[in-house]
Amino acid sequence: MNELSKMEFVASEKAVDLDALCQEIRARACTGEFDNQAFVSQDMIEKLKQLGVYRALVPKRFGGDAVSPREFCELIETLSKADGSVGWVASFGMSPAYLGSLPEATLEELYKDGPDVVFAGGIFPPQPAEITDEGVRVSGRWKFSSGCMGADIIGVGISPLKNNEMQGLPRMAVMPAHKAKIEMTWDTVGLKGTGSHDLVVEDVLVEKHWTFVRGEPSKLPEPFFKYPSLSLATQVLTVVGIGVAAAALEEFQILAPGKASITGGAEIANRPVTQYEFAQADAEFQAAKAWFYQTMDSVWHEVVAGRAATTQQISDMRLACTHAARVCAKVTRKMQMLAGMTAIYTNNPFSRFVNDTNVVTQHAFMGDATLQNAGSIRFGLKPSPGYL
Repeated sequence: MNELSKMEFVASEKAVDLDALCQEIRARACTGEFDNQAFVSQDMIEKLKQLGVYRALVPKRFGGDAVSPREFCELIETLSKADGSVGWVASFGMSPAYLGSLPEATLEELYKDGPDVVFAGGIFPPQPAEITDEGVRVSGRWKFSSGCMGADIIGVGISPLKNNEMQGLPRMAVMPAHKAKIEMTWDTVGLKGTGSHDLVVEDVLVEKHWTFVRGEPSKLPEPFFKYPSLSLATQVLTVVGIGVAAAALEEFQILAPGKASITGGAEIANRPVTQYEFAQADAEFQAAKAWFYQTMDSVWHEVVAGRAATTQQISDMRLACTHAARVCAKVTRKMQMLAGMTAIYTNNPFSRFVNDTNVVTQHAFMGDATLQNAGSIRFGLKPSPGYL
């Protein structure tokens, strides 16, 4: 994160020093706290609030900081360098990109007590919800609700029905978090601390003005709401992998000069093959990271100028995300291999780096379909629905 961005995030009334917070996150993550309990502790969510994570993208007229997408991603990258799970949970501070599709009066109600609102969502699969005169009656189960243990509000995917017939497009229904039950089903090889458990809702009435069509363009005038929301949703997750890979490279730089072979060989840092492999991995990482931010800057420049981003520019953002996620996973694995046998233990930081970055690549946003769609657009063909 550049110094200007960093100053903006720590200049609030309840300022939290970012460097000190990252040191605390790293120390607590190394004890296994977040992974073992399968969620980020509530006191840490409160510190993320104080840091400004959840107000970062909220419009200033609602009390937020209205930073740019790049500034937000740089913050998530920094937090992810301390711990991938904390960065992943913090990334859902991008929720105004979703919630901005709510009616403006609803947003005023949402932010009336302040902009530091923690949102978690369970989108798929959309569950049938009966339309009534008062709103929609919501019941069902949703998976992958990252950060739900610390959420203030939750959103779930619904298919509105009347007389057993679908009414319009799938929507999201937003409700206080206490109206949903959390079933702790998150038992994974990486990003264990994200707490991406199942949400269960039983017959909750949600008024219509607390629902919105997911992906529908926001009517709010701020430039942020003209930025492609699906791309941003992908970018804030990709940058978690970038932060973790940066941590792996840094950890290896610290390890290598002092680690010698048990057979009496040279220290790792003095081996030509290590120097070669590290430089190659570092170059690939820096190039992927640079393109990731470059595509973001290109689109934000168009948005701020009042112009719509081109299809190619948006596709480049999606492709840069998939590329960066995969490069980061490759880099962390390379650092683990170079670190030797001690890096295979479960509690070794290199094992956590590898597992966390691999989970990022598994997300649907970073799947092979991205490559297929990006190639189609380069050939002047239409992409699959939902890609852009």
